Amino acid sequence: MKQITVTIPDNKESLFVELLKSISFVKEIETIEDFEIPEEQKQIVRRRTKASEVDPSRLLNWDEVKHKIKC
Repeated sequence: MKQITVTIPDNKESLFVELLKSISFVKEIETIEDFEIPEEQKQIVRRRTKASEVDPSRLLNWDEVKHKIKC
C-alpha cells in the first residue's frame, strides 16, 4: 500500500476530500494540520550545515551523484 502527501490550499480542502471519498479504492483520508520537527533533528541539520560551511569538500556534486543514481 502507498501513501501520498498532497499540499492544497485551505479553501480547497473540503472539495478535495469529497473528491477522494468518491474514489472507491481510497482506503483512508487523514488530515494532518501541523507537525513538529524534533529539536534533536534540527540540531543534527545545524551541525551538518556548519560542518559543510567549514569544509565544503565534504559535499558531493549533485550532477555526479545524479549520474551515479541513473546508472
